[in-house]
Amino acid sequence: MAGRVFVTGIGIICAIGKNTGETLAALRAGRHGIGKITVLDTVHRDELPAGEIKLTNTELAALAGVTDIDMNPRTALLGMIAAAEALQNAGIDPKDNRFRTGVISASTVGGMDKTEINYRHYEKGKPYNNFVLTHDCSYSTEQIAARLGFRDMVSTVSTACSSSANSIMFGARLIHHGLLDRVLAGGSDSLSKFTLNGFNALMILDKHHCRPFDKSRTGLNLGEGAAFLVLESEEALGSRTPLCELTGYANANDAYHQTASSPDGYGPFLSMSDALQTASKNIPGFNLRDISYINAHGTGTDNNDLTEGIAIGRIFGDAIPPVSSTKPFTGHTLGAAAAVEAVISILSIRHNTIFPNLNFNEKIEELKFEPVREMITGVTLKHVLSNSFGFGGNDSTLIFSAC
Repeated sequence: MAGRVFVTGIGIICAIGKNTGETLAALRAGRHGIGKITVLDTVHRDELPAGEIKLTNTELAALAGVTDIDMNPRTALLGMIAAAEALQNAGIDPKDNRFRTGVISASTVGGMDKTEINYRHYEKGKPYNNFVLTHDCSYSTEQIAARLGFRDMVSTVSTACSSSANSIMFGARLIHHGLLDRVLAGGSDSLSKFTLNGFNALMILDKHHCRPFDKSRTGLNLGEGAAFLVLESEEALGSRTPLCELTGYANANDAYHQTASSPDGYGPFLSMSDALQTASKNIPGFNLRDISYINAHGTGTDNNDLTEGIAIGRIFGDAIPPVSSTKPFTGHTLGAAAAVEAVISILSIRHNTIFPNLNFNEKIEELKFEPVREMITGVTLKHVLSNSFGFGGNDSTLIFSAC
């Protein structure tokens, strides 16, 4: 089949692991990373729990092999670590220039941690300094690409919480249409005062451990992290065995509200429907009943969980596959969330495991399903659907298929 897109490598760093192995071990053990904030200097450290990576920027720089800490925001450092692991996992030498290789990274925070330092300097009347150069989201992408040595195409996506789903989708389309042979696609976001204060002002942060799809849900826990996939064409893949295939993807927008999904879940309905339609074109005989598991966006907010659940019920009817949100493990990593959950979805396929929706107790009355309460092992997952929805109604869905 022309234009097929395979996943050959994955890399991740998040609140439950510095790499894929540690993350998988934590998922299997049911060990979450939500707790007291200790690294970020914030007045909310004792009030608002988060999925924080318990490493300073200096420690992250050492992991990334970077010496210029001042000019590398936390977002860039996290991205370098995850991207390097994905390449290693795929068995790709960055010096191998036989194939056109791009880097598509996503972020919403960019270099905000450096900007917050620069702001304090500016307040005190100090002159301009180079920290301002690191603010833009594209700066982190450029640093990741430069570190790996890939220059055939470098691009940044910033569409709120669906950002890295769209970077993966963009990478897949570049391969599908023959413009690139390989793409390192994903996203990176770090915790910052700006995002913590902003989400707190929206009154959608839970002061306790979040409870997606639970009747008692009161909000989300922010997190930080980075994750990347190596996407390859069939030609670039050669005789190597892929981890899985990216068979479906779509982006849609219900244009309903700046921060809320439409009450009928029209945007999520569109993105899932269109992704399923794409998969049906790529997989002979495929239909929606072939979806083995849904890794839901599942933030734990009143609006998201209800509207996503309504959309799932509208599409799958009485044949809803197992559903869970893995955000209670990692926190909501914003622009990195879709890539983090893509890696978890691929781990589910590779290890025949569905990871649970932690903290669920009571069903939302309007929904047709309850999320998975306990880890399910020994199941064959043929196709996994992963949702990621962003502010502004920017909704995206990815479908990964076992090879």
